[in-house]
Amino acid sequence: MRLTILGGGGFRVPLVYGALLGDRAEGRVSQVTLYDEDRARLTAMGRVLADQAAAARAADRPPAAGPGGPAGAVSAPAVPAPAVAVTTDLDEALRGADFVFSAIRVGGLEGRAADERVALAEGVLGQETVGAGGIAYGLRTVPVAREIARAVARVAPEAWVINFTNPAGLVTEAMAEVLGDRVIGICDSPVGLGRRVARLLGARPQDAWIDYVGLNHLGWLRGLHVGGRDRLPQLLADTAALESFEEGRLFGADWLRSLGAIPNEYLHYYYFNRDTVRAYTQAGQTRGAFLRDQQRGFYAEAGRPGLPAGAALAAWDRTRAEREATYMAENREAAGAGERDDSDLDSGGYEKVALALMRAIARDERTTLILNVRNRSTLSVLDAEAVIEVPCLVDANGAHPVAVDPLPLHAAGLVTSVKAVEREVLAAAASGSRADAVKAFALHPLVDSVAVARRLLAAYAAEHPGLAHLR
Repeated sequence: MRLTILGGGGFRVPLVYGALLGDRAEGRVSQVTLYDEDRARLTAMGRVLADQAAAARAADRPPAAGPGGPAGAVSAPAVPAPAVAVTTDLDEALRGADFVFSAIRVGGLEGRAADERVALAEGVLGQETVGAGGIAYGLRTVPVAREIARAVARVAPEAWVINFTNPAGLVTEAMAEVLGDRVIGICDSPVGLGRRVARLLGARPQDAWIDYVGLNHLGWLRGLHVGGRDRLPQLLADTAALESFEEGRLFGADWLRSLGAIPNEYLHYYYFNRDTVRAYTQAGQTRGAFLRDQQRGFYAEAGRPGLPAGAALAAWDRTRAEREATYMAENREAAGAGERDDSDLDSGGYEKVALALMRAIARDERTTLILNVRNRSTLSVLDAEAVIEVPCLVDANGAHPVAVDPLPLHAAGLVTSVKAVEREVLAAAASGSRADAVKAFALHPLVDSVAVARRLLAAYAAEHPGLAHLR
């Protein structure tokens, strides 16, 4: 199979390639094409992937005779690493692709840092997918996502698109206008939450049915069923266990019991908004600015001429470890949650979801995954075209959302409010209407004034040339 990665110079690409290197099954991906507009980032990322492939080849070598291994020892034949090509031409990247993985960042980390800075100046949240920052990011990303969808439909109409571009639910819905059900959004947050809850209950995630429902970065784990029995009430009754993992420390045992569910970590921005905005305002540097500076150092090091073998991968590993350790640091500070557990730093998130999704479709290996797909009739409070995040049965015909119980009123209120905001973003991106854009900001639960919404849009338009067309 051939996989094209849009945003191929992005920092998380080695996670995807590492998952591909571990795939030994028939029909695995044999060709990876990296597409990016930044040639220097492509060069640096190509070096990291080359180091990964070399490490995989070394691990496949048969053991030596003598002290290092038994004489005549035979290992399984080495599996060739997926070949890697790079290009800055979108049509060339898409041509012949079976799957297209989209992980672009319009405006780069400089744009993310600006999104955060502008919002905090108005006293509202500037996170990249939640609140004002997510709206600003969506307004400049949706037009590009629609262009990509049209290119896929023209050049690779049989390809399946796996979207990880944020805001993931919004962007998936924009691309589905062109591609229908052949675009599927993924996220690692529900996977990580389900894994942590299963581990606390002594269950293997693959043996559990996870009742999870909502929108991307706005969902709730309402049950974890093992052997036909919901084990979540057992966890909710155990304060020590509840406060031993990330979401429990963020939200507190009493609030989780009040909800009767475990919220996605991003709901901390809603339930503890004032505390989080204060922590973000008091921080010496926003998350986007931190990542911008951190990744500048990595790309400069990985792109340096004459770099010895393995050095690019080592630099990437060091940078990734620091990135994961500081994830949602302001939220943990606001909650007094302390440092992240080592178990929460492990990779195994979206790249494994992407691989499982590709396997299920390409090989008809039926599985269940939590994905971002069109609602159809799954949630009665939303229309059929709304993209939601729920468990799906996946086979060669794509992802099919399963029936779920209705949302409680408090959750339905948040979901419908945020979906209304997403629809205004889609409308503004299509029409260029300043009124639609202001409405998107003003309707968001975390923006508390129409006057603030107008000032936010004006400030974002001044920061981002791509928003200057709004009229």
